[in-house]
Amino acid sequence: MEPEQYLGIDVGGTNVKMGIVDAKTGKISNFYSHDTTSWRESGHFVDRFGDAIALQLYGNKEVKKVGIGLPGMINRDRTTPLEITAIPELDGVPLVATLSKRFPGIQFFLENDANAAALGEFYFAQEKINENYIFITLGTGVGGAAIINRKVFLGGDGNAMEPGHIPSRNGRVLERNIGKKELLDLANVRRAEFKGSTTLPTDGSISTTGLVAAAAEGDELAMNIWEEVGEMLGDGLVSLVRILDIKLILIGGGLSASYDYILPAVQKQLNYWLTPYYLKDLDLKRATLGNDAGLLGAASLCFE
Repeated sequence: MEPEQYLGIDVGGTNVKMGIVDAKTGKISNFYSHDTTSWRESGHFVDRFGDAIALQLYGNKEVKKVGIGLPGMINRDRTTPLEITAIPELDGVPLVATLSKRFPGIQFFLENDANAAALGEFYFAQEKINENYIFITLGTGVGGAAIINRKVFLGGDGNAMEPGHIPSRNGRVLERNIGKKELLDLANVRRAEFKGSTTLPTDGSISTTGLVAAAAEGDELAMNIWEEVGEMLGDGLVSLVRILDIKLILIGGGLSASYDYILPAVQKQLNYWLTPYYLKDLDLKRATLGNDAGLLGAASLCFE
């Protein structure tokens, strides 16, 4: 019997990516990416989106299930996007009903993108992991998910686990402290105050890749900045571990390249706040799917 093929779709504010995913190996074929803005500007986002799906399904007749990851809030029964900040045209659109009507016989699964990416780690990561874990994605913002017994934890009304929005330092929520833009703002402020020697520029042009590269060379200021970020993330993780009692934490997203430099400070906060019951089994790991996380995560929705 042929292994099943799913269509995975990662809807982002910048690009919509889709591809056929082999359920057994996680191999992606027929990869297609389209910039989100032009579909939005056409005034017919859902139609253009549907046309792209039509081409994929036409070329791959064996595909009967489609998983879609969306950047934002979705209703409790996973049929309608509620708040998709990057693509407000989707708010309130009965997406599953609309697509099911256009493509009879095809099943559509909708999920928040961080939840989807989290689930993808269970089904497609090389190394088998425990079926209970917290997933944190560090990027433009801070997203997250909890997988409990291999299922996305939805909370009371369908949109649990928004770690980026928990209170943090400076009267701000966590992602307004360690989201990409805010992290660079912090770096420039710290650079202006710093009296020691550092390779980081003073002209406000510090980049995240520059910060990672400098930390890799042992640059004191870069190490200090990542330490500050790690402390804030660590405090957030302490709360999640205490509330969910889950001891495996995966960290992914574009900024996870800084993993090695934030880890000591994260660990320091966990050690400070948590008791031996938590610490003896606590395991922090880097998520492994990288750039394919969104697409493979979307495909993994089809396993349910």
